[in-house]
Amino acid sequence: MNFRFAPRWSALCLIAGLAGPVAAQAADDPLAAARAEFAAALAAADTAAPDSPDSPDSPDSPDSERLRAYPLHPYLLAARLRSRLARLDGADSSTDAAIAAFLVAQGDAPVGRDLRRAWLASLAERRQWSTFVAELPPTLAASDATLRCQQFAARIALAQTEGLAPLVIAQWQAADKSLPACDTAFEWARGKGVLTPALIEARSRLLASNGYGALAVVVAKPLTTDARAPIVQWAALIDQPQAAIEALIADPTKPVERAALLDGWQRYARKNPDGAAARFAQLCAARGLDAAAASPFAKAVGLGLSWSRQPAALDWFARTQAADVDVIAAEWWARAAMWNGDWPQVTRAIALLPEASRSEQRWRYWSARAAAASGDVSAKPQLAALASEDGWYPALAAAQAGMPYAPHPQALPADEALLARLDGLPGMIRARELLRVDLRSAAIAEFNLVYDSLDAASLPQAVILPMRWGWHDFAVGTATRQKVFRDYALLYPRPYDASVKAGATLSGLPASLIYGVLRQESLYRADAVSRANAYGLLQMLLETATRTARKWQRPVPNREALFDPDTNVPLGAAHLRDLIDRFKGQTPVAIAGYNAGPNAAARWLPAQPLPADIWIENIPFNETRNYVQRVLWHSLVFAWLAADGRPQPVEPWLAPLAPLAGLANLVPEP
Repeated sequence: MNFRFAPRWSALCLIAGLAGPVAAQAADDPLAAARAEFAAALAAADTAAPDSPDSPDSPDSPDSERLRAYPLHPYLLAARLRSRLARLDGADSSTDAAIAAFLVAQGDAPVGRDLRRAWLASLAERRQWSTFVAELPPTLAASDATLRCQQFAARIALAQTEGLAPLVIAQWQAADKSLPACDTAFEWARGKGVLTPALIEARSRLLASNGYGALAVVVAKPLTTDARAPIVQWAALIDQPQAAIEALIADPTKPVERAALLDGWQRYARKNPDGAAARFAQLCAARGLDAAAASPFAKAVGLGLSWSRQPAALDWFARTQAADVDVIAAEWWARAAMWNGDWPQVTRAIALLPEASRSEQRWRYWSARAAAASGDVSAKPQLAALASEDGWYPALAAAQAGMPYAPHPQALPADEALLARLDGLPGMIRARELLRVDLRSAAIAEFNLVYDSLDAASLPQAVILPMRWGWHDFAVGTATRQKVFRDYALLYPRPYDASVKAGATLSGLPASLIYGVLRQESLYRADAVSRANAYGLLQMLLETATRTARKWQRPVPNREALFDPDTNVPLGAAHLRDLIDRFKGQTPVAIAGYNAGPNAAARWLPAQPLPADIWIENIPFNETRNYVQRVLWHSLVFAWLAADGRPQPVEPWLAPLAPLAGLANLVPEP
């Protein structure tokens, strides 16, 4: 998942205790009053005018004794200093001195990390280079290319350039994308003559190999025409692969580097596999490619055709020599073979995978499926062994055996005395309070600082603690770090039962399915915002939510309303019901449409009925394939928990999926 989150909520929301499960606080909460005072003061730090009595410019803050004793008071001081910093224009020795003093006082505590970065950025922008050099920790310079490049600029401005050239050259050689902060250092290096043509050419090629064709041409500009020509051609193969490939076919005498040609061909085959297949023989003839040299080009066509689920993919994979069959090619060769019902070829493709891949649940399942299809008696014990494990593929194995499936829970015992001790650690108290005032990134830093100091016996309890705080997304992530996967009662909480029940009542969908989507979409984050601006627990686009609300005669939401579970979840459930209905009850296709859009899911449907496991395995987007598998698995776990551990039917997971009529009537994508 890749989320950003709603901006820090208003002081009114913070004072009220926030929304969602994290807000649940005991009536005797001893920090409640101080927390509310902190929230108001934090908001004032962002909004106070410079001449206000509560201005962060005031050297003596008007904080009460209660607020000064509150565990997060240093975060308020840091916020006030950031506010002062944001208004600076040029030198300001008093602000810089105040920040320096604060950072010294806090040492390496998380409260100073964001302030330090903001201060360093401000110092660089204001060209306060002496202070910048003095205050930049070596660890930050080593881990952050932007800060490292700003350090170079500072040293140049301060005429501290002895020994700088090798550092700049090392950065030049590592810069595999645009790095504006380094422009000053790179220009200095050019002026000193240390960026040799060989270094310029090497970086240009590095940029081209990473797909930055236009930037590669810019960097190569100082080279001679002859040295620059291959890079310009590579950029053309990146930016307009089809046209560049056709030009190279039309003029066999035109020189081209093999790496650039293959790069452009791969891009061409990915965008237009049919066109690449039609041009393959011409390319081989024009470029003198024998069977060995043509093999990686054939593989690219096979991949492109397999992503389009075309039977011809198998012929192209067959032209690929074993040395060129990497993991991706072998996996898609197997998928293309199962799509076309060629089970012996599934077995051959899986055999080309490395042992580590073959031992994964995915390929153990498909090996057993291929064995069963060929009548191999080893298939049944293979499926039985897999069904004794947990996950999507073990559940499929149980379905193949025609039996219901139950997860195999392994509880993480709670050590209440140890949990109480951990909960009382200052860092954990700060983490919990930061969570309650919606400063989650700071909460993560505080928690992780404590986590990294824990002994082996305490680490597993660090999964339970944030879950009890209602910090579900972080708790699940911590469980992954601890390889705790099977305490389902702990890792599959149901904090939004009222909203999910309302969604189930409205849509007629099982609550377990709604919770499965919710867990996968947002991992219980009511304030989640995706890169595509989908909001809330079920990640609703505003346009989709508006259309769904009108259809289902619900109040039309605005953006903020979609952060309310009571609005978001029923609308998301109704939208999923719409997709299920439009795909004629084919739930896996609807789930894929929920993630990738209904038009994409429709394009992926087979021409003839196909078992659902094969269809899901051949979803061309890795994200969507994993999404469908995880939603179905999550929904099974939620149903199993709701049924008090009774095995769940999984045979429907194998039901054939079929093409549909009237796909033009699908919900339009925004």
